[in-house]
Amino acid sequence: MSDDKTISSRINDLVAEEKDLRSKHAAGEISDTDEHARLKAVEIELDQCWDLLRQRRARREFGENPDDAQARSADTVEGYLN
Repeated sequence: MSDDKTISSRINDLVAEEKDLRSKHAAGEISDTDEHARLKAVEIELDQCWDLLRQRRARREFGENPDDAQARSADTVEGYLN
């Protein structure tokens, strides 16, 4: 992902997919297992996108090149403490 617009667009796509999965599950079109597996993947990718977007904004705020921000691994992003 190369810029804020692309990252934001991906976030919007993932949110739409999440809503679609929940709707399909509620309608009985997909199983609990399928919904859970895909939702987990979507949630992880969303966390990675948000992390990357935050990195880019922080770099920009402090006069650094936002393009130097890099996506972090799922293990790293999911390991953050709230």
